[in-house]
Amino acid sequence: MFRSLVLSFCLCLVAAAAVPASTPASARPVAVTIAYRASYFDTERAAQRHCPRDTVVWLNIPTSIYHYGGERWYGRTRDGAYVCEREAIAEGDRASRNGQ
Repeated sequence: MFRSLVLSFCLCLVAAAAVPASTPASARPVAVTIAYRASYFDTERAAQRHCPRDTVVWLNIPTSIYHYGGERWYGRTRDGAYVCEREAIAEGDRASRNGQ
């Protein structure tokens, strides 16, 4: 949660800096709703190409919980992406506790 807030705040600053000062306040961007990191992949194959020596896992983005291949929710949560396990751990994500 904190990580998403920080990324959203940073993206808002970048978006605000890109708008000229002469733009009316009503036309300036106010907030960015979702910030994705660069290592989210739509396919398992793309993630495996990114990290050939690591395990590819399915990350449920809103909960920051990842699932291994063969588990119930692998590739099936609504807001998820394939990621490398080491990168997920480095971002503070965790594995599912009940093996689903």
